[in-house]
Amino acid sequence: MITLDNFYTSKPWVKLTHQIRLSRLNADGELICEHCGRPIVQKYDAICHHKNYLTPANVADASVALNPDNIAVVHHACHNKIHDKLGAVRREVFLVYGPPCSGKSTYVDSVIGKTDLLVDIDLIRKTVSGTHTHTLVPALNPIIFGIRDYLYDSIKTKRGYWKNAYVVGGYPLISERERLCNQLGAREIYIDTPRDECLRRLQASPDGRNLNEWARFIDQWFDRYTPRAAVE
Repeated sequence: MITLDNFYTSKPWVKLTHQIRLSRLNADGELICEHCGRPIVQKYDAICHHKNYLTPANVADASVALNPDNIAVVHHACHNKIHDKLGAVRREVFLVYGPPCSGKSTYVDSVIGKTDLLVDIDLIRKTVSGTHTHTLVPALNPIIFGIRDYLYDSIKTKRGYWKNAYVVGGYPLISERERLCNQLGAREIYIDTPRDECLRRLQASPDGRNLNEWARFIDQWFDRYTPRAAVE
């Protein structure tokens, strides 16, 4: 049964958005934002936006939820502006994932609003321990993960007055991503930075990380990563 909680991980939606992005490339191979008219440079920044918003009443109606004419492809920031201007009828949740040093936090910083909710395990660790953001503190993990789980529950139950929520993490396993997306009603944003670029960024700006340790974390992420099956 299709609901708002599992719609964005459903095969019909994933297949449709893939087809829409391909069909709307211009002659130069560019995907143009249908809100601001500028190219969408990074494919993960392309949000498929329902002009007629999804609700519990229409999410199972293919003429609304899966109708290409009802979907605009826009920058994430433009998507947020559209919702701000028209008044969003539903809070949105985004799972932003990818390898270490891929640029997840940088991307979220570029789109997050002042009334949005952020769940980032690195920032939680820094807050409760007083250490550097990237310093691991295993002794505090029960507290760190407890805070994270409280925030997950706040998203699930719509506790508080946040507008959008961004959940940031590695999440290399598709089973974990799908479980979390279905639990929170989130849509995925994969920051698809290649391994070599992640390693280059680590060397160029370690930002307090142990280089050998974090290079190993990057390699482990790519070794464990399970992508979605190819869309036909």
